[in-house]
Amino acid sequence: MNMKKIAELRPTQVTHGEREVRQKTETYRALSPHDLEMAIAEKPIPIVLGPAAQSYAIDHHHVATALWHVGIKTVPVVLVGDLSSLTRAEFWLTMENNRWTYPYDREGQRVAFADMYEHVWQLADDAYRSLSASVRDAGGYEKTAVPLEEFRWADFFRCRLALPETDAEFEALVKQAVKLAKSKAALGLPGYIGPAD
Repeated sequence: MNMKKIAELRPTQVTHGEREVRQKTETYRALSPHDLEMAIAEKPIPIVLGPAAQSYAIDHHHVATALWHVGIKTVPVVLVGDLSSLTRAEFWLTMENNRWTYPYDREGQRVAFADMYEHVWQLADDAYRSLSASVRDAGGYEKTAVPLEEFRWADFFRCRLALPETDAEFEALVKQAVKLAKSKAALGLPGYIGPAD
């Protein structure tokens, strides 16, 4: 399996869920060295090679960031595509066409590709991205193979729910968001399971 330094992985998104990163970091810190090694091997980072043969992570930004926080320097990677022969403009257009990038900030506003962060651990916190992961984990919707599904759910919640300020408010919001995720308003989103019978 190919290995890459986390510091060399270029992010393809602008935000992540800081709460989700913290949870993963705590989980990794609690593992024995052997179990941590196994956890790392189970989640290789999918990458695409871009101009100047730079490696762009197209998923598992939270995993890479959490591992970096616990002192892991290199991770296994899986090459999904080699776009290194393209110009920078062609590269980003192809990335977008394949849904391998999400250039939107925590307000849902588009960001120029030139303004993307250099490292995965620099990503801005989007509380709604953490909310979408927590709602999925709570059974609000199912995980699918649809690229960037968590961001679609985050944007859905962003338009309908106020941001929490405390952990207690966040937990209450997850319950509210699970109900919303199962309502007809969410019909058509990836992993939608609808109301319980």
